[in-house]
Amino acid sequence: MKPQLRLLSIVLYCISPILIHAQLKSQDTILHEATLQECIQYALKHQPVLHQSQIDEEITETTIKTALSDWYPQVNATYNLQHALQLPTSFFPDANGNKRPTRIGVKNTSNIQFTLNQSIFNPDLLLASKTAGDVRKQARQSTTSNKIDVVVEVSKAYYNLLLSKQQVKVLDENIVRLERSLRDAYNQYQGGIVDKTDYKRAQIALNNTRADRKRAREQVEAHYSNLKQLIGYPIQNTFSVVYDSLQMEREVFIDTLQQVQTNNRIEYQLLQTQQSLLQANVKYNKWSYLPTVSAFANYIPTFQSDRFTNLYNHVYPSSAIGLQVTVPIFQGRKRVYNVRNANLQLLRLQWSMEDLNNQVKSEYMQAVSAYKGILAEYNALKENLALAEDVYNTLRLQYTAGIKTYLDVIIAETDLRSAQLNYLTALNEVLSSKLDMQRALGTVQY
Repeated sequence: MKPQLRLLSIVLYCISPILIHAQLKSQDTILHEATLQECIQYALKHQPVLHQSQIDEEITETTIKTALSDWYPQVNATYNLQHALQLPTSFFPDANGNKRPTRIGVKNTSNIQFTLNQSIFNPDLLLASKTAGDVRKQARQSTTSNKIDVVVEVSKAYYNLLLSKQQVKVLDENIVRLERSLRDAYNQYQGGIVDKTDYKRAQIALNNTRADRKRAREQVEAHYSNLKQLIGYPIQNTFSVVYDSLQMEREVFIDTLQQVQTNNRIEYQLLQTQQSLLQANVKYNKWSYLPTVSAFANYIPTFQSDRFTNLYNHVYPSSAIGLQVTVPIFQGRKRVYNVRNANLQLLRLQWSMEDLNNQVKSEYMQAVSAYKGILAEYNALKENLALAEDVYNTLRLQYTAGIKTYLDVIIAETDLRSAQLNYLTALNEVLSSKLDMQRALGTVQY
């Protein structure tokens, strides 16, 4: 192999992992045709709120490690340099017993103090050790709560987008029918079969439908923008949504006989974790009378001289080891008040849990009632849609045969369009209501 080719092969071998990683990352950040599940998965990876939650978990972990690091030996070094402008004076007795003032010490002093402190028993460190697991759990549960919110919000935004796109599709089909009706009415008017009011009515209906389509298209853009924001997708990039209408119709059903379990709600789980933390805080305040025990060791090399240039020529070291015990004796009833305050916080939380329990049950009953009502409306509108299509097709044939007036056709066309749009709106509402019911049950999957 030529040297140039060998060098090129080595370079390609080295940069190929980088290129592959960049390609995979690019594919991961671009959507082309996205289903609801793909939008949810994209949001779980790119939503800024979830990134913040993950950072909060890391901050929590770092905070825990910082608190627990005090169990390890704490080693410090302190350097000191001092020049005495005036030496201190002491009084010493002379031969006659009279006390005479005498300046003692040296003008220049320097030392390096090495200290080692090891905590043996410390209530603060015990609290940090016992609550570390619950603090981590609380951070994870906060992330879970945010994920559930993201799933629900993205799903509803996705359904709203599908609704607006389907509305545009329905209006496009209506415009095609109205344009055909306009041509037929105009030809019949030219042939002297009907008067000019028929094709003018057709023109009015066509203009109104075109205006509705314009408004619906603007709503599509707004819903696209909202969905992009919710999933963390770049606003300047585009993607299309894909769906299976039959699958969506099958997904409208949910068992309304389920019994709500408050323990399934992430909000209640967060309160349970907070309760554990407050119970630990109560114990900590009750233990505040316990002593703090630590061991220490000091080593201090000291340098002294009247001449600064000779300061570090001689060292006079000193060292010590010992045990320090600090016992709180009287703190102005501080411990009593802290215990009372901790118990009150725990009692308040218990009432919060009771309130949430009632709130969850009420929320579930409201969600079930709303779902049943919307589902009944959806079934009725679905039947109305089939009837409206049949009526329109029948009247259309009868008008062509000269049996019915064009006014009947216009009314049937309006009824059909209303039935189509109402059905799509009901489908969107029943899917959204199902999400509310799943959230109330605490069964939202992410």
